[in-house]
Amino acid sequence: MSQIHISSSPHFTLGSSTQKIMLCVLIAMLPEVAYGTYLFGLHALAVVLVSAAGCIVFEALFQILTKQKVVVSNLSAAVSGVLLALVLPPSTPLWMVLCGDLVAVVIAKGLFGGIGSNVFNPALTGRAFLFISFPAAIGSSWTLPKGVDAVTSATNADAVSSATVLSQIKSGALVPSKSDWLDFFIGTKAGCIGETSVMLLLASFLFLLITRIIDWRAPLAMIATAALSTFIYSSASAASFMAGAKDTLTALLTGGLVFGAVFMVTDYATTPVTKPGRLVFGFGCGLITFLIRNFGGYPEGVMFSILIMNAVAPFLNNLTQRMYGYGKKGHRLPEPKKIVQTFDLTSAREEEVK
Repeated sequence: MSQIHISSSPHFTLGSSTQKIMLCVLIAMLPEVAYGTYLFGLHALAVVLVSAAGCIVFEALFQILTKQKVVVSNLSAAVSGVLLALVLPPSTPLWMVLCGDLVAVVIAKGLFGGIGSNVFNPALTGRAFLFISFPAAIGSSWTLPKGVDAVTSATNADAVSSATVLSQIKSGALVPSKSDWLDFFIGTKAGCIGETSVMLLLASFLFLLITRIIDWRAPLAMIATAALSTFIYSSASAASFMAGAKDTLTALLTGGLVFGAVFMVTDYATTPVTKPGRLVFGFGCGLITFLIRNFGGYPEGVMFSILIMNAVAPFLNNLTQRMYGYGKKGHRLPEPKKIVQTFDLTSAREEEVK
């Protein structure tokens, strides 16, 4: 006899299969993988491939050990692996990548019930584990990209390590100029494998929007909130709107803000399903990112902001659900007509109760 299993609400349906959605996300990340390999060399590509393979293997082993159906063919493990790799420094040791994979797919996803049941973004959970466990390798040493000698005056760029742009700005070692912003937009800067090029990230964002894989609300709310908060704070601090505009542009073009907005706050399982909830979610991510960047001890706050808001997402779903009996604009729906059925031994008739 077949059994029907009902999970906790909210319940919603998607027009595409999980495999198709994950395949589109993988395609959207290909430009970042290719450009990261071009900038940082073959070790960056090895980090991506090992991370994807590690997540697939760990998820399959976990499902076998827990006597579940092996469903790695839905590509969700591969997506988690590539996402984790793209938010890691290009020089990350491969054994360390596998540690992050284990945390991402087993602890952050598998122990919570698998795909769709996890509370926290698996890739960001894996990165947070690595960031806390190996801060020297994950948070303080960054390989400069190839071909930047003309800009940075670096020699033997493959072997040079440097702080990220955000770290340099926070310490006062770098004051970005107009010539730097084009480099930031194209992606000729130190950073994680997949977050350097805002230009390519915007192309990926448009692809995912056109294919209707993601919704625009959370990403744009996150970016707009971070930008507006930075502009107001910088303008007030320097008593200059021009200074505020420059700091805002720098905040948008550096760090993981755009990558997080495109690939992380659009995750189905760990973000709200309601449209108002997505706006609030994005607002919270952008605001916390701004607060950590400007007042916290770390130069970057995207990872922590999204993980914090992941914990709030179920509450936002309940808070922003449409009240039963009301339409989309808050107008109460008309009362349905009540029907009473009366039966006798010879006939049956329906009467409308007015």
